[in-house]
Amino acid sequence: MNPHLDELNDFTFTRLARLLADVTAPVGLAPINLSIGEPKHPTPALIIDALRSHTASLAQYPPTKGPLALRQAIAAWIARRFSLPPLDAETQVLPVLGSKEALYSFTQTIIDPTRSNPRVLVPNPFYMVYEGAALLCGAKPHFVDYDASTGQYRWEDVPESVWQDTQLVIVCSPDNPTGTVTARERWRWLFEQSDRYGFVIVADECYSEIYFDEGAAPIGALQVAAEAGRHDFRRLVAMGSLSKRSNAPGLRSGFVAGDAALLAAFLKLRSFNGAAMSGTVAAASIAAWNDEAHVRENRAAYARKFRELTPLMARHLPVAMPDAAFYWWLPVPPSYAGDDERFTRELFAATGVTVTPGTYLSRPSQSGATPGRGHVRVALVAAFDECREAVDRMAAFLARPPLS
Repeated sequence: MNPHLDELNDFTFTRLARLLADVTAPVGLAPINLSIGEPKHPTPALIIDALRSHTASLAQYPPTKGPLALRQAIAAWIARRFSLPPLDAETQVLPVLGSKEALYSFTQTIIDPTRSNPRVLVPNPFYMVYEGAALLCGAKPHFVDYDASTGQYRWEDVPESVWQDTQLVIVCSPDNPTGTVTARERWRWLFEQSDRYGFVIVADECYSEIYFDEGAAPIGALQVAAEAGRHDFRRLVAMGSLSKRSNAPGLRSGFVAGDAALLAAFLKLRSFNGAAMSGTVAAASIAAWNDEAHVRENRAAYARKFRELTPLMARHLPVAMPDAAFYWWLPVPPSYAGDDERFTRELFAATGVTVTPGTYLSRPSQSGATPGRGHVRVALVAAFDECREAVDRMAAFLARPPLS
């Protein structure tokens, strides 16, 4: 057995199910699950139609590299979205089976476990795959805490000794769970550190298309690199996905783009692990990457939810619109003294609404604090009426006097 399996924590939703196993929602109230970041808006018809029209390719083994037409569609979308010169579809783009699969297997590509004390820098709080991928490669995660006062992660607090051992840095922007976008200045600073210490940067940008102002799309890592003259994207890859952008999480379709040398190594690994996208999914993906109308409609639906529901929640807890993504990162009421697990249990017992304790999305940092503690993540992924019902229930719960 892989000895590193014992180092893994239970996955977020395994812990959440255990937390709520003996709690019952109120009779007569339909449960509303806002804990998982799974889009609930309808999958666009153009994706469904493309799947139905390309079933013949199921009779063939798909190429690991993916069809050229898909790589060209992705390269063209990246260039349009981030105002970049065209990427080389042959060397700078690879389709992947969703960003979760790519994050795990790309970490395997990068980490050299024969080097002394390999490190992966992970934002804290974070998506649990970052930690698991590092541990299973024999690397040690170093957690970089979120600073709520600045809305950024405290990368500058990483000790020199840790930078020396760092092989991979993972940045999520727009961020899960906080909804913040990494600033240009911070990207440039990270590029400088990469030049100094030689580590690779992964930009997890699976939420890049969920934002609330059509004139203010979040910046991307490749975009900032190109602005700085780093047109080869050295030691940098970005990952994107159709799951959130196109409401197609079950399609398992995304991309990795950037440094051609890194992608060549990644392709070599992928030729052995069987992670090739079927031609049917590739055809649907091409249709999705080539269309922006459904994405704008999707954004408008999220924008309505956040703009109308955030003021209602703000009457009870300090909350503002996130920069992007579809989460609220809510502090629990002071009466809970930071106990986000107790808040989650009592909220579900009183309202039938499920949220995710922030403790389950973070780890104790080098200072001993757990940055997610005292917060809950709320995913406004359901239809507007269901989200409004959940917020009304939560507001009524929060308006109650605290138990003595």
